[in-house]
Amino acid sequence: MEIPSTDGARLHVEVHGPEGAPPVVLSHGWTCSTAVWAAQTEELARDHRVIAYDQRGHGRSPYNPVCSTDALADDLEAVLAATLARGERALIVGHSMGGMTIMSASGRPRFQEHAAAALLCSTGSGRLTAGARVVPLRAGRTRTWLTGHILGSRPPLGPVTPLARKILKYATMGPGSAPHLVDTCARIVHACPRAARHAWGGVLDELDLDHGVRQLTVPTAVLHGSADRLTPPSHARALIAELPDCAGSTELFGIGHMTPVEAPEAVTGRIRELVSMYVTGSIPVTLEEGA
Repeated sequence: MEIPSTDGARLHVEVHGPEGAPPVVLSHGWTCSTAVWAAQTEELARDHRVIAYDQRGHGRSPYNPVCSTDALADDLEAVLAATLARGERALIVGHSMGGMTIMSASGRPRFQEHAAAALLCSTGSGRLTAGARVVPLRAGRTRTWLTGHILGSRPPLGPVTPLARKILKYATMGPGSAPHLVDTCARIVHACPRAARHAWGGVLDELDLDHGVRQLTVPTAVLHGSADRLTPPSHARALIAELPDCAGSTELFGIGHMTPVEAPEAVTGRIRELVSMYVTGSIPVTLEEGA
């Protein structure tokens, strides 16, 4: 379906799975689309109602010049309003910028009405350019400046070539990523319009959502890859320390930033666990979780 959000934005939304099944809302990251959740959607839709949407300017959601963290929150609220019944509660999952969407929306009334729990995958609340390890230099002004220019670059990415795959793998994926997974991620990222990539890259460069983390009072789990160069494990540790109700953490050894594609079984399995614990209540929430 296509639904309206604020500022005239239109959002492409997909709903998969049986009516009445426990709902899961999937919010993707920068330069991605609903395609990044393909493995999770296929597996979970057998017995969950999977709601996935394209962020404005990504996938099949048209570009809108209003790009901000408030716009991310507005769009998530619009999706929740259009797909969930009053008082219906879901697990809300965000990858990268999708996790930042959750942080931005955490204090909003509609989010608080519908969020039973949340899962933050490969994300951070701020200081992204200073912390990223995409540029192979020591931390400092030069690396931060170069990283910011990469995030906000205007030139088109062009076709998916062997060199493009190599660069994307280094920047966003673990060293052991299979070639077909690298190709999948490259096709998704290269399909992002350059206007959206540039505009949202600027938003990420100035990101400050620490307040959103502190307002995220629903049980929230954190998942990240140990080889993530875009949002290194230090971001996950900071989230775990600040979350009011951390529902456990998962580190995936050797996995990079694109966790839903690189480690689909682990991400899907964590989603299932959280739905069972906080949406359907079929697993006692007192169960101790592994780190």
